[in-house]
Amino acid sequence: MDGFKKHLSDSMQLRLSVTLSLAILIVAVLAGFFAFASALNEAHELQDETLRQVAILFERQQMTLRYPSGEQIVGDDEESRVIVQYLTDSSKATGNDDATIPLPFPTTLPDGLSTMNIAGENFRVLVRTTFRGERIVVAQEADVRDKEARESAWRNLLPFLILFPVLLLVVGDLVRKLFRPIAALSDEIDQRDEQALHPIDENHLPTEIRPFVVAINRLLTRVAQSMEAQRRFIADAAHELRSPMTALSLQAERLSATEMSAVAYERLLPLSRGIERSRKLIDQLLALATAQSSSDRSQTSVSVHEVYRRVLEDLLPLAERKRIDIGVESIEDVQVTINEMDLLILVKNLVDNAIRYTPVGGRVDLTVELAQETVILQVKDSGPGISAEEQMLVFDPFYRSLGTDETGSGLGLSIVKAIADRTGAHIRLSFSDEMKKNGLCVSVWLKRGKT
Repeated sequence: MDGFKKHLSDSMQLRLSVTLSLAILIVAVLAGFFAFASALNEAHELQDETLRQVAILFERQQMTLRYPSGEQIVGDDEESRVIVQYLTDSSKATGNDDATIPLPFPTTLPDGLSTMNIAGENFRVLVRTTFRGERIVVAQEADVRDKEARESAWRNLLPFLILFPVLLLVVGDLVRKLFRPIAALSDEIDQRDEQALHPIDENHLPTEIRPFVVAINRLLTRVAQSMEAQRRFIADAAHELRSPMTALSLQAERLSATEMSAVAYERLLPLSRGIERSRKLIDQLLALATAQSSSDRSQTSVSVHEVYRRVLEDLLPLAERKRIDIGVESIEDVQVTINEMDLLILVKNLVDNAIRYTPVGGRVDLTVELAQETVILQVKDSGPGISAEEQMLVFDPFYRSLGTDETGSGLGLSIVKAIADRTGAHIRLSFSDEMKKNGLCVSVWLKRGKT
C-alpha cells in the first residue's frame, strides 16, 4: 500500500487516472441510483396505469361480474393476476385466503389508489365509481408488482454497469495517449548525444507542455553558448601558446647544435622532449576544440586510400623508429561522404594511437570494407588492447590506460569520438585477437560516398 501511495504521489499520469476513475465512479453511482429510483417509480406508475385502464375498460364495456366457482383457467397466474370485484361484495368474502374472491376489502374505501393488507397479503388497490353508480375494486398483489418493478429498474441499470468498466478502460487508455508526447520527448532527449544541444521541436507538442519545452530550449541555448565559449577559450589559449612553444623548440634545437658537455646535453634532452610533448598537447587541444565545434563543414566524397596514404606519410617515421610493420591491407578503394579534414584527423589520431601503444616490432594494419551503403574503416594493432571495462572511459579527455609507459596527452580518442558524434559516424572498440584478448581494433562506420 505504501508503494502504491509513493507511486501515486510521484506519477502525475497515475494521479490523473485515479482521479478521473474516482470521479467516474461517483458520477456512475449517483447516476445509477437516480436511474434505478426513476425506473422503479416509472414501473410503479405504469402498473397503476394498468389498473386504471382495467377499470375504464370494465366501465366502457359495461361488464358484469360473476365470481369463479373454483374452476382452473389455463394460463392463470395467481401471483400476477388482476382482481376485479364490486366493493359491496367484500362482505360476501368466504375466507381469509387471497386465492378466492371476492376479497374482504373495506367497504368504506374512498375512490383512488391505495395500498393495504388483505388476507395477509399487501395489495395495490384502485377504487372507482362507474357512471351507473357501482363501485368497483381493481387490485393486484403488491409483492408481485414490486418484483416486476425492480426487475425493470435493474434492466435499466444494466447499461450503467456495462459502461462503467468500459469507461474506465477508455479513460486509462486516453490518459496514456495524452502523456505519450511526454514519453516520446523523454526518449528523444535521452537518445541525444552529449554534444547535440540543438533546440527541441515544440510545434507538435501540446500547449500545456510547450512552456516547459521552451524553457528547456533556452537552457540548451545557454549551455551551448557556455560550451562554445569554453571551446573558444581552449582554442585561443592553445593558439596563443603555439608561438612561444615553437620559439622554445627552435631555441632548444639551436642549443643542441652548440658544443656542450655531456652532462649539459643529458639535461637538454628531457627539456627538448618536454617541449615536444607540450607542442603536441597544444596541437591536440586545438584539434579537439575544432572537432567539438558546432560549425558546419562541407562534406564531399573522399577517397579512403588517399587519406590512408597521407596519414602514413606523416606517421611512417614514428613507426620506423619502433620497427612497426604498418600498411594498408585492402586493395579496393572506397569513397565516403565526410569532410576531408575531419576524416584525416580521425584516421591520423587512430593510427598515431596504434603506433604509440604497439610494442617494438609489432604490426598496425589499416583496412576498409564496403557493406551495402556503409563503409567500415578499421585500424588494428598488436598492442595490449583495451579491456571491456575501459572501452567507454578511453573516450574521455585526458584519460590514459593504466600500466603503460607511453607518453601522450590522452586526447586522441576524444578527438575521434567528437568527430564521429558530429558527423554521424559510429565507433566500436574490440580486440584484434578475440581468442587471446589482445590487440586493439577500432572500427568506424561511415556513410558511403558517390562514385
